[in-house]
Amino acid sequence: MPLLDSDALLAVHYNAARQTLRATFRANRRTYDYLGVPAEDYAALLRAESKGAWFNSHIRDCYPFREVD
Repeated sequence: MPLLDSDALLAVHYNAARQTLRATFRANRRTYDYLGVPAEDYAALLRAESKGAWFNSHIRDCYPFREVD
């Protein structure tokens, strides 16, 4: 899982075959899978100047998710 330079996100991983973005949050160390995320959105997240802000605008509340144990 690539570690990020972000105040909000600790790390993300993308499974292209399943179009699943796995995100671990820095504050609580909880990990979630976001389902149906296109590869373009993952690439844009990695390019974003503020990864947390981009995630909140384009991923959170835009795709179904589930917490990973």
